[in-house]
Amino acid sequence: MTLMLEQPVAAARFRAFGPRHIGEIASRYGLRPDLRDKIALLAHVFPFRVNEYVLDHLVDWTRPEKDPMFRLLFPQSGMLSAEDEQALAAVVDSGAPREVAAVVARIRAGLNPHPSGQREYNVPVHRGERLPGLQHKYRETVLYFPTQGQSCHSYCTYCFRWAQFVGDPALRFATPGPDRLVDYLRDHPEVSDVLVTGGDPMIMSTERLRGHLEPLLDVPTVQTIRIGTKSLAYWPQRYVGDADSDGLLRLFEQVIAAGKQVAVMAHFTHPRELRAPLVATAMRRIRSTGAVIYCQAPMVSHINDQADVWAELWRAELAAGAVPYYMFVERDTGPYDYFKVPLARAVEIFHAAYRTLPGLARTVRGPVMSTTSGKVIVDGVETHPDGRYFQLRMLQARNPALVGRPFRAHYHTGAAWLSELELAADVPDDIRTAVLS
Repeated sequence: MTLMLEQPVAAARFRAFGPRHIGEIASRYGLRPDLRDKIALLAHVFPFRVNEYVLDHLVDWTRPEKDPMFRLLFPQSGMLSAEDEQALAAVVDSGAPREVAAVVARIRAGLNPHPSGQREYNVPVHRGERLPGLQHKYRETVLYFPTQGQSCHSYCTYCFRWAQFVGDPALRFATPGPDRLVDYLRDHPEVSDVLVTGGDPMIMSTERLRGHLEPLLDVPTVQTIRIGTKSLAYWPQRYVGDADSDGLLRLFEQVIAAGKQVAVMAHFTHPRELRAPLVATAMRRIRSTGAVIYCQAPMVSHINDQADVWAELWRAELAAGAVPYYMFVERDTGPYDYFKVPLARAVEIFHAAYRTLPGLARTVRGPVMSTTSGKVIVDGVETHPDGRYFQLRMLQARNPALVGRPFRAHYHTGAAWLSELELAADVPDDIRTAVLS
């Protein structure tokens, strides 16, 4: 039964701000002209979208340039190479739209918009046709990208799916409805989980979301419907106070009554995102339907690359009744050089934070790289007479035979991704082939 509110929550009108509103935001919050101009320049390349809630509740406007939430929401100097930023500034100053578009397209193409073989290997073929808007990388799980959910309440500067938001249909994963998904699932009974993702499916109205979820209830082999979302951090009103928030929770109840599990895959990057009382209320209401909230985020430089931040984040998630799930390694896409954290540092931060947790929060796994071959976790560092090694393991794999298998790579202080590591001589051939392919 949906948790009833003790007192009605006043409805808030969602209003999104994009690049053309940067001057308005700067005036309202006292943003320095140099920061305003830099954001406006970089917003030609990187998707930019915020809303009233994140502006009023997440950003520390007394010191924005030092604030992790400001860095999370607003494009920053350093996200482009000096050469690309100079080239962009030159064409923007020239005022020639075609030249600006050409430079922007060139820069975006060089930012690895679809990492880890998403287009080449993940899009399934069914009855002789590729299925755009679906990805099937792991045997048990299919990703589903509804066209109407390919936006977010706000955009993260480090988002590895930034190409979904830049307005180029050729870069997007999207499908208008679930018919072809359902046909595919009926022919693939090994799939037990469907992850509805984007963008953010919670940007959709409840009735539109219902149109995507209800057909899945008639597929007996589907056991869990996962919903990937940042809405709890960026617009908790989606569950408390929106005109159809009660209907959304009833939809969750309907899915659960049909014998399916609902897993809300919540994206929390920093503990500040959980501090507003409205977020706790939203999480209680979700949990009252029988849904489970799992929490995940990448470790990113300039925002959350400190052990005390992660310890506070995981404890706050546990206190809210959610399950700490994944600490990811920032993917090699977009402004990667700005946000990447070397694996050696990431594993130190993870272990330092993990050691402070109570047992119930030690469900979290990390640091995890979502690579072409699968999810590779860095379990630690070991020292042998012949040198130091990263202890690695295939936590998930495109080839199910590799799941759970450990392997080693030579320790490297600066490496931030699997491709930058040299595998040890004793790595089994099947893992070596998968990793290097």
